Amino acid sequence: MAIPMLRASAPPGHWRALFHSNMKKPPLHVQRLPCSPPELNPVLQAQNDEMKSESRLSLFVGTRLIPHPNKVDRGGEDAFLVSGFNGGVIAVADGVSGWAEKNVDPSLFSKELIAHALSLLGDEEVNYNPRMLLKEAHAATSSVGSATVVIAMLERDGILRIANVGDCGLRVLRGGQIIFSTSPQEHYFDCPYQLSSESVGQTYQDAVVSTVEVTEKDTIVMGSDGLFDNVFDQEIVSTLAKHGDVSEAAKALADLAREHSVDSSYDSPYSIEARTRGFDVPVWKKALGFKLTGGKLDDITVIVGRVVRSHES
Repeated sequence: MAIPMLRASAPPGHWRALFHSNMKKPPLHVQRLPCSPPELNPVLQAQNDEMKSESRLSLFVGTRLIPHPNKVDRGGEDAFLVSGFNGGVIAVADGVSGWAEKNVDPSLFSKELIAHALSLLGDEEVNYNPRMLLKEAHAATSSVGSATVVIAMLERDGILRIANVGDCGLRVLRGGQIIFSTSPQEHYFDCPYQLSSESVGQTYQDAVVSTVEVTEKDTIVMGSDGLFDNVFDQEIVSTLAKHGDVSEAAKALADLAREHSVDSSYDSPYSIEARTRGFDVPVWKKALGFKLTGGKLDDITVIVGRVVRSHES
């Protein structure tokens, strides 16, 4: 989890103090940074024209990554995959940057986890089951570290199977409305569930597994918390309404998340949640009309997939 850009904001006419949150970085499990540039991720970016022609329904996908400005040179600490296997598979893994305090590269675990997930898509043990894919990919990962992760696998008949551990997220939209949302799992504020190299972490058994029946023209939005901590669901809906092309939509959502993440006066989903959990400015600042606001500066991963009907061979 990246360091939040929380500030104390004052009503019009008041002096705006640049108040940084006093929240101490939790040990190991809290500080995470999403997303790395595509060329640095272990990603299979399946071309849209390679989607299986025999599939009745498949995904037409666009992606966008914007790394944390302090992590650009290292490519961030997230990995993602997009594959045309079966009806289509998408996934995001968000590395836990707290490992850097132990001189461990936090990106290694998430990238290896995604690399194994990619290689195991056709495995008999996995049987096109996202929870089993998490199990096998996690077991095969030898890097030290941890990551939150979400995987979605589309069946040819339109059944979308989802497994997530932590606070990467997914939305399904139909007719301009969100019809399904994943919910984050956490131990406490800013400390999500995560798959780990350590025995104290979660396992595939802790994954929340969901099944959604999708139809042609439905849209799937998947992302790291860098998206959902900075962009409200209604903004996702309105942004998609303006951009019919999936690549343009992914770029627009990522750009919006980045814009909000550096705005100290923006009352983001993250700052609202922080106040709900008891993190706010001192009482004397509240008396002057201040409150804790601001986006969360973070790496941002966005995958937008549209459900399309494939032609039979």
